[in-house]
Amino acid sequence: MLEAIRLSENNVRNGGGPFGAVIAKDGEIVATGVNRVTSDCDPTAHAEVNAIRAACARLGTFDLSGCELYSSCEPCPMCLGAIYWAHLDKLYYGNDKKDAAGIGFDDAFIYRELDLKPEDRALKSERLLPDKAIEAFRQWADKADKVEY
Repeated sequence: MLEAIRLSENNVRNGGGPFGAVIAKDGEIVATGVNRVTSDCDPTAHAEVNAIRAACARLGTFDLSGCELYSSCEPCPMCLGAIYWAHLDKLYYGNDKKDAAGIGFDDAFIYRELDLKPEDRALKSERLLPDKAIEAFRQWADKADKVEY
């Protein structure tokens, strides 16, 4: 946890956001990540996502079962989704979402949006060609040699 906090402080000093993350397995650090949203011009370059990407590359897997994530802050909805998809065993965090909101990183609107029907969300969306799109799902369902994830 101290390393995640150190990474977050160092990232602030180097022009990045105040977020750091560490992934460990069997007590050893596998990968780290910091917030690089502005420096990489990538809104998905959050510390946790960067750490997950680095850990997966290092371990050669998309499944991080057996690993734990230490984050300087409670993850946003996107990062929390990535953590679940990566199958991490446990999450530890320092600051919480109220602390983050207090310095301008407020994700409350995303949580509210997720509870709405798509047609009621601020982001206008429309379903197109579902009868065509379903074909890929049919192919996946029938695929004998698929790798489940």
